[in-house]
Amino acid sequence: MAKKSKKIFVLDTSVILYDHNSIFSFDDNDIAIPITVLEEVDRFKKGNDVINYEAREFIRELDNLSKNITMQEWLPLSGKAKGKFRILLNESSPKVDANVVFGERKADHQILNSALRLKDEFPDRFVILVTKDINLRLKAKALNLPSEDFETGKIKDVNLLYKGYSEIDGVDNEIIDKIYTQGVTPKELGLKVLPVANHYFSIKSQEQAALAFFNPLSGLIEKVVKETAMNVKPRNAEQTFALHALVNPNVQLVTIQGVAGTGKTLLALAGALAQKTNYRQIFLARPVVPLSNKDIGYLPGDIKSKINPYMEPLWDNLKFIQSQYRETDKEYARINEMVEKEKIHITPLAYIRGRSLANIFFIIDEAQNLTPHEIKTIITRAGEGTKIIFTGDIFQIDTPYLDTHSNGLSTLIDRFKNNGVYAHITLERGERSELANLAGNLL
Repeated sequence: MAKKSKKIFVLDTSVILYDHNSIFSFDDNDIAIPITVLEEVDRFKKGNDVINYEAREFIRELDNLSKNITMQEWLPLSGKAKGKFRILLNESSPKVDANVVFGERKADHQILNSALRLKDEFPDRFVILVTKDINLRLKAKALNLPSEDFETGKIKDVNLLYKGYSEIDGVDNEIIDKIYTQGVTPKELGLKVLPVANHYFSIKSQEQAALAFFNPLSGLIEKVVKETAMNVKPRNAEQTFALHALVNPNVQLVTIQGVAGTGKTLLALAGALAQKTNYRQIFLARPVVPLSNKDIGYLPGDIKSKINPYMEPLWDNLKFIQSQYRETDKEYARINEMVEKEKIHITPLAYIRGRSLANIFFIIDEAQNLTPHEIKTIITRAGEGTKIIFTGDIFQIDTPYLDTHSNGLSTLIDRFKNNGVYAHITLERGERSELANLAGNLL
């Protein structure tokens, strides 16, 4: 039997800026990097964002791989990867010119030409362009060039992503009574396998119902009491579960996933304020994703006026909680005082860098717009006594090159489930208003 030829994967800039180690993710196949990609990566190397970090690390990696050797020939990759790599200098195809086909000379078309040239050079090899840019993939396929997304680390089926709770019907009344008094074992509830740590249950008999969770410390399924935080009352079982996780001192990491209007950020902030004496500060942050992906420097005004529109939803939630009290109430004045003394601090996520995260209640909103590496960077900086909350909607991605399968929030939910310090809830019911719910269902 003839030996199967190795594939050649041509990597686009988007793949490298997503994961600088991507060149080691293709087993024993070979990797080609167009020179235009190196030029684009070079433009991203300055800055403090994760994308700049990825650019710098990739440049260092190439430098290490090519010590005292030129990169015009195929060079061996190190580590687990058994293939080779090379830089493509010739960005002209003898048969098809992408610049002519698409009527414009641009970096994407030069990358396409590099891959087409390589395809002509190695007619017996399968050449594939790998890019996280959907439009570039479509252009490649229009030129009869195979193209695919960078799949490493992606969640295969987000419809099967862990929800954090389940429903059990038809249990005996005695089981419900025991849940309320002392808790039951998973076996008593009829479960054949041990539940995920901090998994929530909605349990019903013919006459009674109970909300419960699996406590990994006791090994029992125990009751969840419907609590109120800062006069904010949960309106459904999922919100009750979320608030329970937010105030549970044994849970240090919480993710809340759900569409707009399900109460993710409001519950997180209410839970934080209800425990304000337990933490040194409350941080609320969100990534700034400018319109049309332009830097906020394009916007008029000083830095405060530039970022305020992005932070306004967080302030709206704080004002709503404050509105649950009269202006003469102590809690109303306490919230104003906390803002003035920066006990509550609302800021873009980039401005958190370099700050101490010890004894902090840290809420990160719109976490679906973060990469897995950014999520990891945030969590690994948590100090003693810090609790981190990520909220977001994995189906509402505003960042280029991320999708429902590859964003940091989806990855976090998938990787952390069944860890004793972690809890997750998916909120599915909108609770803003009857009108908002109607629009969500019909439009």
